[in-house]
Amino acid sequence: MTSEPNSNAVPNTVGVSGGVYRLKEHVANIQGNVAPCRMATNDNQIRVEVNIGDEEEFEDQEIEGLGLGLGPRKTPKIHGPMDRFASPINPSSSISGKNMQQRTLNDTILKERVHATQKYVAKWVYQVGISFNAIDNDCYLQMVEAIGRFGPSFKPPSQWQLREPFLKEEFESTKEALKKQEESWKIDGCTIMTDAWTDRKRRSIMNLCVNCKEDTTFLSSKESSDVAHTGEHIFSYVLAAIEEVGPENVVQVVTDNASNNMAAAKMLKEKMPSIFWTSCATHTINLMLEGIGKLPRFKKTLDLAKSLTIFIYAHHITLALMRTFTRKRDIVRPKVTRFASAFLTLQSILEKKDRLKAMFTSSDWDKCKWSKSVKGKVAYSTVLSTVFWNVGEVAGTVEFIEPRRSGRNEVRDLEDEFESDNEAVEENVEFESDDDGVFEMEEYVVEDEELDS
Repeated sequence: MTSEPNSNAVPNTVGVSGGVYRLKEHVANIQGNVAPCRMATNDNQIRVEVNIGDEEEFEDQEIEGLGLGLGPRKTPKIHGPMDRFASPINPSSSISGKNMQQRTLNDTILKERVHATQKYVAKWVYQVGISFNAIDNDCYLQMVEAIGRFGPSFKPPSQWQLREPFLKEEFESTKEALKKQEESWKIDGCTIMTDAWTDRKRRSIMNLCVNCKEDTTFLSSKESSDVAHTGEHIFSYVLAAIEEVGPENVVQVVTDNASNNMAAAKMLKEKMPSIFWTSCATHTINLMLEGIGKLPRFKKTLDLAKSLTIFIYAHHITLALMRTFTRKRDIVRPKVTRFASAFLTLQSILEKKDRLKAMFTSSDWDKCKWSKSVKGKVAYSTVLSTVFWNVGEVAGTVEFIEPRRSGRNEVRDLEDEFESDNEAVEENVEFESDDDGVFEMEEYVVEDEELDS
């Protein structure tokens, strides 16, 4: 017990065993389960008795409208000093531990309450347009658990709070979490990776990332639309990043093989000879694919595969017919670089070899008006050509098309790695529509860059 008679003090409870309810009975001098607290003041007893009465009233209260805004709600209870210890807001402990069991509600009412609560969550997801896979995030589960632990009268954060104080707190928290990676920079060294890309608004953006044993960290980015990407400009941008990370921690810088990057590499070698400048493996493979695609042995087959794909996707009837026979599996692979797209398209056609043959030998194809056109006859000859499939199997199943294993011992698909490029992929090919009109394929720009060494 406290030695000073203070009505606002919480009595000392050393020696009392049991849960929070027994502790309240002890302070309130309610006999039967525990011994009375001889040092508790009258004010302590009255406050705890009121608190116990509120809990019993809540348990005996009839469930109306499931307590979700569909009927009368109970007035929120007044929290006392012991509530900070009895019900801490720590969602991680409940998520990672055992499921909490309800005390008095039966299973039927519990299921109704859960269903009604989930409907409100679903309604918010639908109206705001949140992706369904967002609920698989651990932060979402922690948020729901934290709100449940807080109970009624929770006030959600305002837009200003999300934009200002909470964002700053999260930023500081993220910086604290990255200290583990920064320690790895000092122990094992790190790699500076830089790349440039163009967004949908045709803005040129340069990115800088730091890769180490732990993971990859985004360092900075800046728009460079009004500046020429010369070797001097790239060198100054990379040099500032090296100074920020620490020259003693940087092992190498990774970029593509563009001439301006090679010029920057020479400047870095003169200023910091201990740091290597390494060419990006993805860009190197892109150049290899470009060279292989120009070989006479493969060039004609790749051109035929491209023409076949363009013909099928140029007409609504042929596209629908192809999707019917391939069970809605497409041939076109969007968001790939121009060097790899020809090989990946050919590989996709090889996977649908039997279904495409069945399509072009079916009665539906004979009834299609495009089967009598010049391009339709070329497509028909391509699909039924033995030479096309034989050469295609060589070009589409070579080792560089198969999944490769990265330095982290993970299997990675080459197609995913080729979604990174520093130039927009443009295709200006005229198509004939079903109404004998003409339209052009729109250019598409790679949005998501993946830096890979």
